[in-house]
Amino acid sequence: MSTDKRASRKAIRTYGDDQLHTLQRNTFQYFWQETNPENGLIPDNTAGDDIPASIAGVGFALASYPVAVERSFVSRAQAVERTLATLRFFWNAPQGPMPDATGHRGFFYHFLEVTTGRRVWQCELSTIDTTILIAGALTAAAYFDQATDDERELRKLADSLYQRIDWRWAQNGKATVSHGWTPEAGFERHQWQGYSEALILYVLGLASPSEPLPQRSYEAWTATYRWKKLYDHEFLYAAPLFIHQLSHVWIDFRGIQDFFMRRQAIDYFENSRRATYVNRQYAIRNPKGFRDYGPHAWGITASNGPGPTTRRVRGVTRRFLGYVARGVPYGPDDGTLAPWAVVASLPFAPEIVLPTLAHCTRAYPNMENEYGLVCSINPTFPSRQSGRSGWISKNHFALDQGPVILMIENYRSGLIWRLMRSCPHVVTGLRRAGFTGGWLTGLPKADR
Repeated sequence: MSTDKRASRKAIRTYGDDQLHTLQRNTFQYFWQETNPENGLIPDNTAGDDIPASIAGVGFALASYPVAVERSFVSRAQAVERTLATLRFFWNAPQGPMPDATGHRGFFYHFLEVTTGRRVWQCELSTIDTTILIAGALTAAAYFDQATDDERELRKLADSLYQRIDWRWAQNGKATVSHGWTPEAGFERHQWQGYSEALILYVLGLASPSEPLPQRSYEAWTATYRWKKLYDHEFLYAAPLFIHQLSHVWIDFRGIQDFFMRRQAIDYFENSRRATYVNRQYAIRNPKGFRDYGPHAWGITASNGPGPTTRRVRGVTRRFLGYVARGVPYGPDDGTLAPWAVVASLPFAPEIVLPTLAHCTRAYPNMENEYGLVCSINPTFPSRQSGRSGWISKNHFALDQGPVILMIENYRSGLIWRLMRSCPHVVTGLRRAGFTGGWLTGLPKADR
């Protein structure tokens, strides 16, 4: 047996279910402790005071409350109370073209002030962040299924919020869906084209009982896909790792295929497994010579970083970035690794994720704190923290915390996948997108 294989097996034994449970519990505390209990809004990150809420972060929190109940982090009554406060706020918040509203046409603004829930920074009405918010609401509705007044109201609110969205309006007269809209400038120039986290957006948009996307919208989107071969892996390409993870938080793509994946003879789950291996292989090859990259140090994705700044490191001028979507092999790479992105690949490739987690927690003990893993590290950046060269973020981001909790749970029990397989909107959307096979077999076909 090779030294590398022995090391990997030892690492796996040292990062088992107890460690995953602790990481999941600590990560959840971010959502539970940082949330405004009056409206369910959560600061996007811990970088300072008066940080607004990201509505996608709220969606991850809503999906995490069922996990917290199952794992006894909070009681069912506590989770229902928090979920209801959140859904009531979004249902009653002002909608309209006013620049200080909370949403418009059923969509919500990307960033909201945590106390008032009003739009900040003249940010956009975000189609993808609204989708993640609704996905979290539908997860909660699928889990809280008891015949109590509170749980009935919860389910009704989640469904009403979903039905209020005007997906056709968001197309802006085009085949695909716009990234967003502002009252100041109208629709953004960019549409959802090329493989991305918008997979779940199209699934939920196609299934809408009120203003659904037409089937041709999904076909137009998949027509912009790029299939590549990198490091002996053929896969549907997207540079940042998070793109291959976020839709999978909710939808179990194992064994189900749309037209594109039937033609390639794989499914989106296998595609994400390959993308995970490509990310790791890039770190092993380390073409830019960053410190500590290797088989147990990878995870290149959208994350915070030590920049923006330029530093001279060992005779090389390096440009370090702040928060940006890093990717491989063509996206920006400044030596920043995101531990949360490794965890979010756990269901796809536990055989490489678990050794990486074990290695990194030993090599970077400051990478973990009371809220779980920090968002990112950069061993190359010239700084000193606790006697070790390199940069370790002190911050947490809601968008990172959510996938950690939920993908650990999908690996441990499949809970979120089971809940969403029972959600008729998800089934309808998948059917209308042309998915067949696997767990969809035998289920009623969607109306067209």
